[in-house]
Amino acid sequence: MKEKRRGMGMRLCMIQILLSCTISGCSDMPPEEIQVDDPFIEVQEATENSQENAEEIIEICVDLYKEAAEQNKIADLETIRSIVNRLGENGYSAVDSRNQINMTEPEKVVEFCEKVDAQEEAEITIFEISYLGGFVKYDLHTKGGNVDVVRSYYKYENGNMKREVIGNYQAEYWNYTEEGYLMFSGVWFSEELYVLTLSGAEEHTALRVQPLDETYRELSRKYLNPISFERNNMFIVDWSEEDFGDLNFYDMYDILYPKVNGQYAPYVADDNLSVSAVYQIPKEEFESVIMKYFNIDSETLQSKTIYDSENLTYEYKPRGFEEVEYPEYPYSEVVGFTENNDGTITLTANVVFPYAGDSKVYSHEVVVRPLEDGGVQYVSNQIIPSEDNYEETWHTPRLTLEEWEELYGGE
Repeated sequence: MKEKRRGMGMRLCMIQILLSCTISGCSDMPPEEIQVDDPFIEVQEATENSQENAEEIIEICVDLYKEAAEQNKIADLETIRSIVNRLGENGYSAVDSRNQINMTEPEKVVEFCEKVDAQEEAEITIFEISYLGGFVKYDLHTKGGNVDVVRSYYKYENGNMKREVIGNYQAEYWNYTEEGYLMFSGVWFSEELYVLTLSGAEEHTALRVQPLDETYRELSRKYLNPISFERNNMFIVDWSEEDFGDLNFYDMYDILYPKVNGQYAPYVADDNLSVSAVYQIPKEEFESVIMKYFNIDSETLQSKTIYDSENLTYEYKPRGFEEVEYPEYPYSEVVGFTENNDGTITLTANVVFPYAGDSKVYSHEVVVRPLEDGGVQYVSNQIIPSEDNYEETWHTPRLTLEEWEELYGGE
């Protein structure tokens, strides 16, 4: 069942924000566009210098791309690992764009960072391998404590590796963190980008330099990455099976429904921006999703949601434009774990936020219960107190009942 309620939010403003916001360019997604005062900043010189060893680098790894493309495995972790390691065997520092593979030749990067701190002159090339069939080549040069970055993106297509775009900038932010990350950012310009957008692009790069135990990475991929931080508060509030606190089960329903049913939930926002859709989801359908991942009884779940005991349905309102988030999110990285006597596992993780140039916004402990069928139940999340913790800035909570009534209460 679906109802529609009319709202008076400032949707036009939100649409303009959405249309103007894209995602930073150091990941597998397109960059955020911003205006720059002087677009023509030595791009030609940067292009010539960056091209000097490009053919040699392409020759080193193009066969791996060809083989992966033939097997439709361009985005496979092991494909990316083979490319990273091949570049390392040839003396280059390389890592993947999701920081799931240990960087090759990390000592060269550490040495470069030390020379930045010492305000000495040095240069280095670092490769960031994308999961979209290509890589970013960073040519870094430092002098007097400043770092100049030449950013070249190469894409594999139809048997060839070619450069798609090149740009350069001076790093506005540069930090080699205690957690072993190199994080830098700045506004870069390329002739190709300027022709299309009349703007520069803001880039936030986070490269894990120090190695991380593969077991930790596997635990992150298995238990934390599938939830992550997009449109949910599971890892930013304290909760447990004894007290679920402020954990939002509607957001969890959105995330978990595709994992349970193999397709996205059919309960979507209305095409008409002036109304809000309201659905009544049958009890069994809603609970089958939540209870597969949480050890929670019906009574407790009903107390955390809007439940119609007469019709045996859960009321559900999909997120609207008033509840959008800026599309930059952190990720949790397991840095330790404990296997408990009751069969649960306690994961200790750091929250890494490339957009903020922070490799430890805070740390948290997540307890999970692996199931015999290969599934998992989430038992608790606890933020580890520290004076160095920063408040999250990426999350937009769902509207409260009062806020929703104010926006959509009128017919």
